[in-house]
Amino acid sequence: MLAVFKNLKGDKAIWGVVALLALFSFLPVYSASTNLVYVNDDGTTIGHLIKHAVLLFLGFGIIYAVHRIPTHYFKGLSIIALPIVLILLAYTLTVETKIGGVTANRWIKIPFVGVNFQTSTLASVVLMIWIARYLTKIKDIAITFKESILPLWLPTALVVLLILPENFSTAAIICFLVLVLCFLGGYPLKYLFAILGTGIVLAGMFLFVLFKTPEVIPGQRATTWKSRIETFWSPEKAGKDDLHQLTLAKIAIAEGGVVGKGAGKSVIKNMLSQSTSDFIFAIIIEEYGLLGGGALLFFYLLLLFRIVVVANSAKTVFSKLLVIGVGLPIVFQAFINMAVVVQLFPVTGQPLPLISMGGTSIWMTCMAIGIVLSASNKKENLEEESLDIDESNPLEVLSGQL
Repeated sequence: MLAVFKNLKGDKAIWGVVALLALFSFLPVYSASTNLVYVNDDGTTIGHLIKHAVLLFLGFGIIYAVHRIPTHYFKGLSIIALPIVLILLAYTLTVETKIGGVTANRWIKIPFVGVNFQTSTLASVVLMIWIARYLTKIKDIAITFKESILPLWLPTALVVLLILPENFSTAAIICFLVLVLCFLGGYPLKYLFAILGTGIVLAGMFLFVLFKTPEVIPGQRATTWKSRIETFWSPEKAGKDDLHQLTLAKIAIAEGGVVGKGAGKSVIKNMLSQSTSDFIFAIIIEEYGLLGGGALLFFYLLLLFRIVVVANSAKTVFSKLLVIGVGLPIVFQAFINMAVVVQLFPVTGQPLPLISMGGTSIWMTCMAIGIVLSASNKKENLEEESLDIDESNPLEVLSGQL
């Protein structure tokens, strides 16, 4: 065990923050799991706690394995992984799965293991690595929009369109983060503004159709999207069922006060659905108060700060973009989860990273953290600019000469 700790590389502050978040997660998960046990008649509290512990243990194994991989290897891995991800996303749309009372085509079951895997989480990480690689490749040349359609925007569009039918919020988040990464990577602003403007127009047309003739939108998710948007913008017009979760979340926050009721003493957890995942932040505030919620926010901000520090001190352009591309979504997702609970954002179904009880979303978060830690290793990463390799050949990118 001591040998493992000695082999830990990268930013120690990130290691510490991630470990603290993971350790703290056991308290709210164990407390909120009573909803699953006594309301949904699903397992035992100890069983859910053990499952969460196993997922985190394997997650830290992923962090350790990934952070030992030299950063430039992720270029070649993204070339190999992107086609696989697109196939998995397409297959996922054909598989109907029910998790936590929610039925949707978002998950596939891993053979022989029986664990449900949400392919969109893997797709998000792989796409960000792919884009970081492409932006690095064009950093010193003038690029036109036409030249970037096939290598940049086509893969992005395919990933987003395959996720959109069953997970609108994740697709929207990916679109936003892709634009942010392209902006930071120096992609021409005139094209980004054109894409942003086109996106706003298309979003407006989509909302018009959604509210006027939702029946023309294929699938069953249109009703859910419409309900969530109406509940956020016009809560007085929303139905009782639509406001139920948000009302309970507000009650939990109000009951928590400044110092909270204490660990395990939440009452709302037994009435609030998704109290172990999407709305776990409300339970945290009820039990640990404004101080506990503020402390949790502080640690996510500290993680963001360290990600920026790592990106700024990275030795190569690819490493800088890679850290931002895979690290920023972790903190961004946390902020969205918190904003939903306090009704600053419509309900999205995004879990709280490293805290919410989940499945493979924990592993994908851990994989992203491992990539950030890989880039923060000061003893590796030769200057990519001096390497003469074929960026389109994954075998050459992955070769030991790098």
